[in-house]
Amino acid sequence: MTQSNSRRSFIRNFSVGTVAVSTLPLTACGGSDGAVDRQVAFAHGVASGDPLADRVILWTRVSATGTDDLEAEWTMATDSAFTQGVTTGSVRFGAASDFTVKVDVTGLAANRAYYYRFTCRGVTSPVGRTKTLPTGTVSRARFAVFSCTNYPTGVFNVYSDAAKFDDIDVGLHLGDYIYEYAASGYASQDAAALGRVSQPANEIITLTDYRRRYQQYRTDPDLQAVHARIPFITVWDDHELANDAWTGGAENHTPGTEGLWLGRRQMAIQAYHEWMPIRVPDAARPDRIYRSFDFGNLLSLHMLDTRVIGRDKQLAYASYVNADRSFNAAAFTADVSNPARQLMGAEQTTWLQGQMTKSTATWQILGQQVLMARMNLPAPMVLGTVGYPTYFAIAAKVQAGTALTAQEQQLLSTTPVPYNLDAWDGYQAARETVLNMARTLNKNLISLAGDTHNAWASDLLDTSGRAVGVEIGVPSVTSPGFETYFPTINPTVVAGGMETLIGPLQYAETISRGFVVLTVTPTETKAEYRYVDTIKSRTYTARVGKTLRTLPGAANRKLVA
Repeated sequence: MTQSNSRRSFIRNFSVGTVAVSTLPLTACGGSDGAVDRQVAFAHGVASGDPLADRVILWTRVSATGTDDLEAEWTMATDSAFTQGVTTGSVRFGAASDFTVKVDVTGLAANRAYYYRFTCRGVTSPVGRTKTLPTGTVSRARFAVFSCTNYPTGVFNVYSDAAKFDDIDVGLHLGDYIYEYAASGYASQDAAALGRVSQPANEIITLTDYRRRYQQYRTDPDLQAVHARIPFITVWDDHELANDAWTGGAENHTPGTEGLWLGRRQMAIQAYHEWMPIRVPDAARPDRIYRSFDFGNLLSLHMLDTRVIGRDKQLAYASYVNADRSFNAAAFTADVSNPARQLMGAEQTTWLQGQMTKSTATWQILGQQVLMARMNLPAPMVLGTVGYPTYFAIAAKVQAGTALTAQEQQLLSTTPVPYNLDAWDGYQAARETVLNMARTLNKNLISLAGDTHNAWASDLLDTSGRAVGVEIGVPSVTSPGFETYFPTINPTVVAGGMETLIGPLQYAETISRGFVVLTVTPTETKAEYRYVDTIKSRTYTARVGKTLRTLPGAANRKLVA
């Protein structure tokens, strides 16, 4: 391809970073006349991800007519006007990657902000901003933590609010970046009025389906804004594949009509890697996405997969109901605590042990999908023999200091059981392995979790009741929470009831959409819960709901106001 004088000068003056590229046949993007191809567009924005101290992934997608393979140029600079260039290069891509572009730019300086853009056939992409990780002594790191983004439910005001911050180092997405349901499916009642009807209209099953769904999500201006503003570190949960996925299937997968699970899983994983700015630790094993990120001596972030590669099938309470409608508690307890039940799998567990052992950072943070904290509720409440409203009313009396009747006291004294067997509560031995790992290594542990669509903050206790760490459960970006399960109950009563009934739970908010701003320093980690007042209009107000802290040290591994 012919280069302009300015282009040749740029290459002479600045080093070229290492880029992983394919070796596909090439249709040149542009010519020596500098003409702009009006059939080329960057309709899905730009993004960056998986930053390290010396490198970062850059991402975009080129929309173009035809199916020929293309070439795009990328440029990075230390200023948004691109007058102080750092590195540049080109990358080939095509239909094999759904015309998504990913480059791994190396040779960068640590703890440095960079600006980047792409050019193809004379058309220039929006400008993105990214940042590398720090090394050595680090005084602060700040994260925006997200989960559960259902496009048809509402607009992404949460992303809009996060994009306004100028001091966020990294965005963490804990999964359910997309949802797989058909256009008439989950939480879609307002989709037509909002102009957010899912595409394709069917439940996504094929590679083409998954790609089209990502294409739709990536047209959202607020999603594009937050990706262009900060680098992301991501993991998948179930809805990037199908609801309640496990190694051998999913609740929302029917092999008889939807094909083999392994085929669908492979296609979903391929689309995920195409559309997310993620670095594959092992190209031969794209389902292995667990990986670590070190922020100097301050923290080690371990991104885990509790969904795809190691999870045994979820237990179901219906399997333990006897013919006389009594509950077989002994059989349930034996199964839920079975040491053989896996959530992460043996290989990933061994890897995490090694990562935590070698880390000398003050904090060990787990970025993962489902709640690790114990969320036990009275068995009649979970099994539906006594309604939730009854227990919420009892909890309200406890909070108010009102005396309970003998029947109410008996209801509260019944054996508690986990309310959600899809979480770590359904894999209790696996959870104990991780907690024991952190306690034995004397680590300051923080678990980040999504999945539930509600805000939770809990102390992490082992089976002996010893404090091991804390968990910050983030609310959803749009997906509905407990307000849909208890539409006639004041959400303050729901949250207060949960806090009263669940011992380790220190904070709950069960109606608002939002995210968490996590600020980590050597002396404390602070979680600020931020909420938006609506997702049904692009005009919104943001607020801070609650701020909680935890301090380092064996005597301080609990949440404080």
